[in-house]
Amino acid sequence: MTDVKTPAPAAAAAPPALEITDLVKRYPTGTEALRGVSLSIGSGEFFGLLGPNGAGKSTLIHCTTGLAAPTSGGIRVFGHDAVDGYTEARAAVGLAPQDLNLDQFLTLEETLDFHGGYFGMRKQDRRERVSELLEAFSLSEKRHDRTRSLSGGMKRRLILARALMHRPRLLILDEPTAGVDVELRLELWHYVQRINAEGTTILLTTHYLEEAEQLCDRIAFINGGQLVASGTSPELAARFGVAGLEDAYLELVGRKELSRGLVA
Repeated sequence: MTDVKTPAPAAAAAPPALEITDLVKRYPTGTEALRGVSLSIGSGEFFGLLGPNGAGKSTLIHCTTGLAAPTSGGIRVFGHDAVDGYTEARAAVGLAPQDLNLDQFLTLEETLDFHGGYFGMRKQDRRERVSELLEAFSLSEKRHDRTRSLSGGMKRRLILARALMHRPRLLILDEPTAGVDVELRLELWHYVQRINAEGTTILLTTHYLEEAEQLCDRIAFINGGQLVASGTSPELAARFGVAGLEDAYLELVGRKELSRGLVA
């Protein structure tokens, strides 16, 4: 009698890097910053979130990272609930905020080392990772300097290095190149493209549309606390019936008269 082998069960599909379902955030003042936002970002994806000031981008990030509590809805990071499973979810996320929120009395080395300690990294691992990141961001010569002595561009580098210190699987970049020169912007582009190619999922918010067009696999438009469109750059242009991402964005915010195609 021939033995019949039972086929092995298929491996469960990996959960999305970030899955947001019907997210609502209402402040005590009555302001509804997010109104039923749902989106899914796959593992390894480079995803852009675009919208005007006050559209809800930062609130979405704050809810994802525990800086704000959702009013309702769900957030899962690699399958971990961002509220009930906060520790596991937060450990998977690195956040580079828009504000230059550095402790001015710490050195660069201390800034990274303390961050690694917060996420439970061992001393030897922290030491090696600090040196690796300072070298990667051309900050090694400044390692013993206080952060208050850095230029704006160097502070941006340090904030990105800090976000990467604990080797997060999801990196959130909130306006990472705001106010930096062209050289540093391109430098950061190359770096984040490399870590994305190595497997890190990235969520980017930016007001530089060419940045989103260059870097992102998919882009979502948010306005008035709602997600209004998502897709690749060509798909968004086609949806709004325009030539490119910039004109699609201008259609979104109701300022199509500013299109470069109309400039004499």
